Amino acid sequence: MALEISGKLIKKLPEVTGTGRNGTNWIKQEFVIETQDQYPKKVCMSLWGDKTQDLAPIQDGELVKVQFNVESREYNDRWYTEIRAYRIDRSGVAPSVPPNVAPTASGGYQFPPLEAESGDDLPF
Repeated sequence: MALEISGKLIKKLPEVTGTGRNGTNWIKQEFVIETQDQYPKKVCMSLWGDKTQDLAPIQDGELVKVQFNVESREYNDRWYTEIRAYRIDRSGVAPSVPPNVAPTASGGYQFPPLEAESGDDLPF
């Protein structure tokens, strides 16, 4: 199952290294991207082995496209899910978001003038 997501690189987490049961060394680096949707979401992903070098030249704030797989494993009757990236490409620099501008009254619609209050103005 290969999936793809695009977003802005928010943060690179420190590399983690260790030695496996069979005596081989491993390296893992996690990073966080934020999607550019109407309701942005932050997603933490991981790179393993030599793929960690693909993240080094990419700076925070750059747009990236990530291809990944989702993997789950069980440990002590609990399930743990990890998003493992296997390819990360630059898409460019994220555009700066303009500040929210309040809509201005266009004057196109005129409200009817208020009439003098009468005690019987309820519609029911």
